[in-house]
Amino acid sequence: MNLLPQEKFEALGLSLPPAPEPLGIYKPYLVDGKYLYLSGHGPVRDDKSLIIGRIGDDMDIEEGKLAARQVGLTMLSTIVTNFGSLNKVKRVIKVLGMVNCNEEFLRHPYVINGCSELFAEVWGQENGIGVRSAVGMGSLPDNIPVEVEAVFELW
Repeated sequence: MNLLPQEKFEALGLSLPPAPEPLGIYKPYLVDGKYLYLSGHGPVRDDKSLIIGRIGDDMDIEEGKLAARQVGLTMLSTIVTNFGSLNKVKRVIKVLGMVNCNEEFLRHPYVINGCSELFAEVWGQENGIGVRSAVGMGSLPDNIPVEVEAVFELW
């Protein structure tokens, strides 16, 4: 049985945090034709607080990966809040993951897998995995451990 993305998400038993409001001069998302662009998202918890910390200093790699998964949930929340359902998205096109880490940390792709694995669970292997970059940063806003932006194709 092929479940739709929204049904797959619901079967995971996960909750979506509140969709974040812009804290600067930008749009959280933009639709251009059949493409949905999501601005950089951070790891918002269900209580609206942010996960804070720098990987390699305050957090270990597994905590970083969980933070990246939480960023993915935050992005899904933006989609559901603004489009009503994850079923509006056909597939993931591009993911850019930024990891707040010290200079010794080198496993940025592993951390961003937390987000990518979530997308693959929701949209499946074929449509949930797009092209990707995972890079390290000297800092990120509010000292969040991970920020992700993405491009999706809409139905």
